[in-house]
Amino acid sequence: MPHFISPMIRRRPDADKSAPSPIVQSIDFSQTAPPSTEQGSEQFEEQQQIPPDVRVSEGGFRQIRDESLVLLSQGITHRIERSEEGPFQIFVEPEKRRAAQFQIRLYHRENPPRDENPPLPLKFTLHPLWVLAIPIACTLLDFSDISIQMHNAGIADASKILRGEWWRTITAMTLHADSRHLASNLVSGFLALSLLHYRIPLAKLVPFLAVASAIANFFVALTVQTSFRSLGFSGFVFATIGCLAVIEFRLMPRETHGMLRRFAPLCGAASLAVFLGLGENADILGHLYGFIAGLLCGFIPKKKTLRWGAPTVATDILWIAAYYALFIIGWTLAI
Repeated sequence: MPHFISPMIRRRPDADKSAPSPIVQSIDFSQTAPPSTEQGSEQFEEQQQIPPDVRVSEGGFRQIRDESLVLLSQGITHRIERSEEGPFQIFVEPEKRRAAQFQIRLYHRENPPRDENPPLPLKFTLHPLWVLAIPIACTLLDFSDISIQMHNAGIADASKILRGEWWRTITAMTLHADSRHLASNLVSGFLALSLLHYRIPLAKLVPFLAVASAIANFFVALTVQTSFRSLGFSGFVFATIGCLAVIEFRLMPRETHGMLRRFAPLCGAASLAVFLGLGENADILGHLYGFIAGLLCGFIPKKKTLRWGAPTVATDILWIAAYYALFIIGWTLAI
């Protein structure tokens, strides 16, 4: 903890200076008797009557440091702890809660916070490769002579999907028309997943994005209801872009001036989706529904997790296994 923090000093009733001096009694030290159970119970009840401290603020180190200095300047004793989620917290005695909150609000009114959501530095990462391994492997198998039936068995055919072959919504994401189609989805997918990885570990969101992309393919079939055939990983890429847009929107500071400034991430992502989603032989509905499904996935992680980060835990391995299991089940039913 920083050295500027003063420890909390509780004032107990028997430690008050204004209280009258106690009556001095003669004590015989020759016989030291243990305290009675009644006195012990009274002391225990006295300790239980002290109310717990209340939290008045929560934030990053710099914010809590400034607020602590404000409280110290006003003579408000407090203590600082760091929660398991990451942020620092200020606790005060219950009777000082209103005074502490008033001083903190007054300070922020005169000094509005800045850079609540600072830009993250770009770093090269290989984490998206375990996500892209599925479309790479399945597409290469489809291009080879090992399995000739993969293309016809896994492509998203609207009429067949509506007749009950729902697994095509999953298998179609792993197939591509040619090497150019595969390369474009891999490059755009690698960039989008890399940006998402800077905010949250991919294992915590990728399974949801895969399910959302499959649902988007189903809604495409439900909308067209004809012999419409599509394939490609682009729906997953657009879902990632939509998810990232909502995450940046949620992290935008509330003090940002102007409504358009707050919606800048969503507007930018929508413009990027239109720029990438329109083209010759492009599945426009698949891109649109994938982007919308990704917007909903952006609300899955908690805001604290996005702001303070989430450590890698053992359950992340289960999420990765669930991602691979989804495509294994789809291809098992297709072939």
